[in-house]
Amino acid sequence: MKARITVTLKSGVLDPQGKAIESALAALGVPGVASLRQGKVFDVEIAAADKDGARASLTTACEKLLANTVIENYAIEL
Repeated sequence: MKARITVTLKSGVLDPQGKAIESALAALGVPGVASLRQGKVFDVEIAAADKDGARASLTTACEKLLANTVIENYAIEL
């Protein structure tokens, strides 16, 4: 089974890397970028009997390693 996990900073958490990318785009002449926040995407293939089992395993992976749940949110798509 294939899954995509998207990890993003929670709103209200400063994003200096996103701000740097936003500034770099403006310097490169890319118009109209008013706000940019960066994140991470993980494409995962997981062996699971069903979607519930896969989601449970991936939730454990996110909680223990892939996301810092103090400052980041994550979303799992199967």
